[in-house]
Amino acid sequence: MTTRNVPPVCEPTNPLIVQPDRSILLETFQAKYAEARDAIAPFAELEKSPEHIHTYRLSNLSLWNAAAAGITAAHMIETLQKYTKFPLPANLAIDLEETVSRYGRVKLERVSPEQLRIRCEDPILLEELRRQPKVKPYLGEKLDAFGFAVDPAHRGVLKQALIQVGYPAEDLAGYIEGAPLPIALREQCLSGKPFVVRDYQKEAAEVFYASGGVKGGSGVVVLPCGAGKTIVGITAMSLVQKSTLVLTTGITAVKQWKREILDKTDLTEDQVAEYTGETKQIGPVTIATYQIVTYRPDKEEDYPHFKLFDERDWGLIIYDEVHLLPAPVFRVTAQIQARRRLGLTATLIREDGREGDVFTLIGPKKYDVPWRELESAGWIAGASCTEVRINLPDNLRMDYAVAELREKFRIASENPAKDEVVGKLLKLYEQERVIIIGQYLSQLRRLAKRFELPLITGSTPTTEREALYNDFREGKVRHLVLSKVGNFAIDLPDANVLIQVSGTFGSRQEEAQRLGRVLRPKSAGGSAVFYTLVTRDTREVEFAEHRQMFLTEQGYTYAIADENRV
Repeated sequence: MTTRNVPPVCEPTNPLIVQPDRSILLETFQAKYAEARDAIAPFAELEKSPEHIHTYRLSNLSLWNAAAAGITAAHMIETLQKYTKFPLPANLAIDLEETVSRYGRVKLERVSPEQLRIRCEDPILLEELRRQPKVKPYLGEKLDAFGFAVDPAHRGVLKQALIQVGYPAEDLAGYIEGAPLPIALREQCLSGKPFVVRDYQKEAAEVFYASGGVKGGSGVVVLPCGAGKTIVGITAMSLVQKSTLVLTTGITAVKQWKREILDKTDLTEDQVAEYTGETKQIGPVTIATYQIVTYRPDKEEDYPHFKLFDERDWGLIIYDEVHLLPAPVFRVTAQIQARRRLGLTATLIREDGREGDVFTLIGPKKYDVPWRELESAGWIAGASCTEVRINLPDNLRMDYAVAELREKFRIASENPAKDEVVGKLLKLYEQERVIIIGQYLSQLRRLAKRFELPLITGSTPTTEREALYNDFREGKVRHLVLSKVGNFAIDLPDANVLIQVSGTFGSRQEEAQRLGRVLRPKSAGGSAVFYTLVTRDTREVEFAEHRQMFLTEQGYTYAIADENRV
């Protein structure tokens, strides 16, 4: 059955309205809302999420990510047809078929160790691409009617150029094997607890590795915080069996990765090295921070630590929290396309709009699981999300009215009236493990002083930071205030209440990280509670609506409450 012959189904209770411009309206009040949302999520991007109607878009990149994961245009049309309220636009089936088919029409293959080729079975399309100014500089001699020679050094930049002209390449050029490193997963952790890789973690690693073939070895695994992305990375290491470089978000994450690797594999302490601002060691497995890799003493100079990518014969490079990958790392990643590359993330959304570079340079999305699916299976905690609207005090309203746009956001974010709500919530959850997290240090210091709580910021020494995290894990400290350092890779599994007092200009990726702090399964079971405090009638509400999209994307209900009803 072709996509053009699917019979129309027009049920007035269906929740989708599909429009000719590839936008999709999803009515949240219909009975099939959740079912339809989960069905279209693999190939559509959420753009807006007001209360009653959410807007999705079938972007080229979302369609190509789906195609790379094996989803066909026929399946997409069939899914839309199943949930549409009205007949699909006449042009949609052909449009999706043509867009999806563009992925893989151009392939990169290896001819010899010194030469790649670009191959396209359509000579006319190949000639058209050759004449594209963005593509032409990276093509060598014509090999035959279906291909041109390509210098291996141009592998990354050519893929970037091809996606920009609308023909993302399927990279089948293979990989350097890298230095051998025998790695076995333990059956029992060092703590004595049994270690079993969950089915979805094993499947994600195997889909990435693809039995060592050229169709695997580069790509992104999307899993929620708390679902064990680190375990996926470690499992991939055990499949590849090669020397590995792990890049992650900070020193705390480096230590967490090292702890997990030593706990879950037979690697020894001397085989796992840290490369950070504090210590610069290189071993068979090296864990580095993005900060040190992108450090340079002067803007006019090059990045001295880029040499790390050539220090060993890496067989695998893991990019933790790939949605936070700093722009300079894309440059060096374009130069190491012959290395296997695994990206791990909770969301593909980037604030700088460089999702296309993740697709081309790290690889397309290879695996994801909806948050709610893992929640229903008990692998991550359930969560309720509430936005608390708070008035701005009269004495600050004039300051807000005359302030510049950026300062308006700060005044709203640091609203001192939020302190009263924090106090109510701390009393309400007195016996729970509560994290207060925010953007502005002056606000966080004020809260920490008022409620006599420990505060962790970027300037907190690593030893003190680790000691406080450990006290929180053991229940010696129940309430903790965190700056933006709390956005990243912190293992606090029993945290079950998060109070967000301020955030970064509507960042969806930040919302993913922060919600993830309380989604890890609790030792005593139970759900998590997520509060975000927002100043009413200010720019903060506008940005909160943007952040709310992430929660909607993952299927969470998002209640709005007044400060007087907390």
